[in-house]
Amino acid sequence: MENFDPVVLARIQFAANMSFHILFPTISIGMGWVLLFFKTRFIATKQPHWMDAYQFWVKVFALTFALGVVSGITMSFQFGTNWPGFMNTVGNVAGPLLAYEVLTAFFLEATMLGIMLFGRGRVSERVHTTATFLVAFGTTMSAFWILALNSWMHTPAGFVMIDGKAHVTSWMAVIFNPSFPYRFTHMLIASGLTVAFLLAGLSAYRWLLGDRSRSVQAALRTGVYVAAFLIPVQIVVGDQHGLNTLEHQPAKIAAMEGIWETQQGAPAVLFALPDKATQTNRYEIAIPKLASLYLTHDWNGEIKGIKEFGAQHPPVAPVFWAFRIMVGVGLLMLAVSWLGSWQLRKNALQPWLARVLVGMTFAGWVALLAGWYTTEIGRQPWLVQGVLTAAQAASQVPASNIAFTLALYLSTYAMLLFAYVRVVFHLARKAAQAAMGQGVDGMKDAPSVAITQAGVAHA
Repeated sequence: MENFDPVVLARIQFAANMSFHILFPTISIGMGWVLLFFKTRFIATKQPHWMDAYQFWVKVFALTFALGVVSGITMSFQFGTNWPGFMNTVGNVAGPLLAYEVLTAFFLEATMLGIMLFGRGRVSERVHTTATFLVAFGTTMSAFWILALNSWMHTPAGFVMIDGKAHVTSWMAVIFNPSFPYRFTHMLIASGLTVAFLLAGLSAYRWLLGDRSRSVQAALRTGVYVAAFLIPVQIVVGDQHGLNTLEHQPAKIAAMEGIWETQQGAPAVLFALPDKATQTNRYEIAIPKLASLYLTHDWNGEIKGIKEFGAQHPPVAPVFWAFRIMVGVGLLMLAVSWLGSWQLRKNALQPWLARVLVGMTFAGWVALLAGWYTTEIGRQPWLVQGVLTAAQAASQVPASNIAFTLALYLSTYAMLLFAYVRVVFHLARKAAQAAMGQGVDGMKDAPSVAITQAGVAHA
């Protein structure tokens, strides 16, 4: 283990923990508002299928919330074990923001969750609906505080350094730092899209199993329509976020675009193999001047190249490819959601598209992780941009210790993630069986199901 860089291992370990943790709050944030929508539709229409949808999806929410809490606690320990320099240097900023998240958001979620899960029939409908709203609001406030801190690490503001420690001069400037509005909006929409495809995917799974109940139809339409609406909005917000990143973190943009030399009229590189050794792109396929157009809104706008930043630039290949995966999955989401909306409006959902929706149940996770890797790897070598590098914040824990715990984390998270996916599909299958009033064997023999078995078996 002596040949392994402990800083790199510590970064991989934190990335592994964060990658697992971020999956669940992303669902919780959007799902809370979807549950509120189902509940208010039930109150407004008195139609029981909205409450049926609520009762099914609140189980998914509870499971997701539990895993998010557990993984978040584990992740927070690493500030002390692997990154003591972080809190030692910027703890005056990070500590209060994390405390605000617990006091104003997590406590609210945890308190109201019990009423939301078990209170219906024991409290009035108004109180139960209020509890659902407060849980949804609490999840969003959690995202607010966490993203305020994360954004500050990218575009720090409202502080001064005294004796090597950050001291806040303006909490408004800290919280509403230059990248926060774009990052917060981008994340909330990403959460909505993740939940939209989860709704559509599990509902399509039940639909393929033969469950054509009104609650399934309602959830399926909600997921597809929300996705169709949010994707174009996300494209616009992403463009604005990119312009903000170009202003404050041009090295990240250079890595995302695979631009090595500073140039005017920079091309949009569609495909390439970035070569660190030669600082060039191999097998490049590019559209002339297009990158300058969408980054500066000028065909001849200047884009700084990676070489401009010397050694202070992120690794190019991971950022380059993560960005393209995010964009590629987003475009696939756009095509599928719009085609799905068109078919649902005609009441003619095709089985092949339903299978595609099942396959894309967790597509939001793929896009989310790709976007997060783009953002966080793109900040390297900085932990706090221009203030603190990862190497300066790292602990002196031996590489062998970090590698051992990393292996434990990865194996545990792999099992938990596998179990989570299996359980949500089990819940969907069980709900479909209950709705159809027959067991698994009977469902497999049903004519309406027989033609779809091959398409859903992989799920």
